[in-house]
Amino acid sequence: MSQFSLKMDIADNRFFTGETSPLFSRAEAQKARAFHKKLAGYEPTPLCDLQALAAYVGVKQILVKDESKRFGLNAFKMLGGVYAIANLLCNKFGVAVEEFTFDLIKRTIKEPMTFATTTDGNHGRGVAWAAKQVGQHAVVYMPKGSAQERVDHILGLGAECIVTDMNYDDTVRLTMKMAEERGWYIVQDTAWEGYTEIPTWIMQGYSTLADEAVEQMQGMGIRQPTHVLLQAGVGALAGGVLGYLVDCFGARELHSIIVEPDQADCIYRSGVAGEMVNVGGEMRTIMAGLACGEPNPLGWPLLKDCATQFVSCHDKVSALGMRVLGNPLGEDSRIVSGESGAVGAGLLVAVRHHPQREALMARLGLNQESVVLLVNTEGDTDMAHYREVVWEGKHPI
Repeated sequence: MSQFSLKMDIADNRFFTGETSPLFSRAEAQKARAFHKKLAGYEPTPLCDLQALAAYVGVKQILVKDESKRFGLNAFKMLGGVYAIANLLCNKFGVAVEEFTFDLIKRTIKEPMTFATTTDGNHGRGVAWAAKQVGQHAVVYMPKGSAQERVDHILGLGAECIVTDMNYDDTVRLTMKMAEERGWYIVQDTAWEGYTEIPTWIMQGYSTLADEAVEQMQGMGIRQPTHVLLQAGVGALAGGVLGYLVDCFGARELHSIIVEPDQADCIYRSGVAGEMVNVGGEMRTIMAGLACGEPNPLGWPLLKDCATQFVSCHDKVSALGMRVLGNPLGEDSRIVSGESGAVGAGLLVAVRHHPQREALMARLGLNQESVVLLVNTEGDTDMAHYREVVWEGKHPI
């Protein structure tokens, strides 16, 4: 077996309390899922049991929730965007969210509305999709260096898309300024003072995938995962999904690992410091969906209280995961995973090949009884780069 050492900095959470949040709970997740079930085309995304990969890594099971199959949009993000827009419109027009339909809202809206957001690609695509369903306009700002394919996906849904010359967090500030000047409705997946309701709905919307996964595990005879690896940008997905899981199983009964690129590891640094730490600069990482330098203040408290460990890793870890999932062992399902979706799988395989494998396995609490849950948050949303990594060997070991 070959050995190689990829950069993976692991920090134990010294500030863990195990305190859960009523905002991000099983009850709120089931409310969001009941909403999503009413949408045309809804079905749970697959939970893939990668038995051969699990045996190779040295654990009992590796389960991958494959969000590349979500509503034909190749990513999980629409779960949050559409749930937030629906709640926003229901509040505005006095409609119960349980009664929401796109046709009802279309008939109710009398004057044009514009929804604005900042995105690395997937969240903006979800907002554009939701705006189109209710017959309204979306303006989507993207940070410097955004892939043209991701821009084209948003334009194809009828939204306006503007790529800035700034990083993600500065682009968020520009979006806020433009929305205030022009009377647009901001649908952003991070929070700031005076702006918490919509990002709360977004995080609750994300937790639909966790409710599906637990139901699917129970159908497979699995009581619960022992481990979950969750990737973090601002921490909205990680907070929403972890909130659900710890409400179901208890924070002390679940080994949760939050993984980030080392060029945008604001959650990792916050975990080390015990308070929110921002990361500036251009954040040059292939994990575009995770290239965020400022933690979501709604998600951060839950991660601080309930995450077991934080990991900051090199882009090569994600590239490894893309190749592993796309070229499976034995009878395992093939999973097309984008840069942000593959980092959890990449981390497991990087540990398998590390010269200090046994020490790292022990550090992460992994053994032959471990049941590990991963979330493939996106497919090949930048197909050209996906081929460069998987076919051409870009970002090699």
